Amino acid sequence: MIGIKLVENDIKSFQTPMETEMQKVIKFFEQELTKIRTGRAHTSLVEDVMVTGYDAAPMKLQHVAVLSAPESRLLIIQPWDAAMIEPIEKAITTSDLGLTPVNDGKIIRITLPEMSTNRRDELVKLLHKKNNESKERAREVRKEFNNLIRDAKKDKKISENFFNRLEDILQKVTDKFIAQIDQLTEKKEKDIKTV
Repeated sequence: MIGIKLVENDIKSFQTPMETEMQKVIKFFEQELTKIRTGRAHTSLVEDVMVTGYDAAPMKLQHVAVLSAPESRLLIIQPWDAAMIEPIEKAITTSDLGLTPVNDGKIIRITLPEMSTNRRDELVKLLHKKNNESKERAREVRKEFNNLIRDAKKDKKISENFFNRLEDILQKVTDKFIAQIDQLTEKKEKDIKTV
């Protein structure tokens, strides 16, 4: 539960924490978007692949190698230790990414295949699913803040008039962040559909 103290006629004490919580939803959504492949290569596509090496616990690829995308359809993975080349190659091959790594003994190259129309359509569906999940998260934040002001009104900590003002702000802030989610989705969908 959100721990804020409502003060009569102090809109900022309500609006600032709410916007902070909504911003967390946007940040999470942006991270999810980087995992959805577009026509361009991006290191986020492979950075979370788990690699097992050194007889240690699995580590994320980004913790054992330098990742780069020098061209639109090329990823380069340069392990900090040459002994990690084979474990990295194996981790990528066995991941569900459908990528084929090529290793020259020092670095691994991954050439991304052209995406088919069907694959682009699948990614757009996934994008819309993530969009809906993020909007749901934003609505949960709205609900928590709504419960907070409703309880404050019930306990007579704030007036009916101030409650109504806070409800308006609650809706405006929610609408603003929902629109931001839609804008991010629209931009990503355009990227996915661009051949």
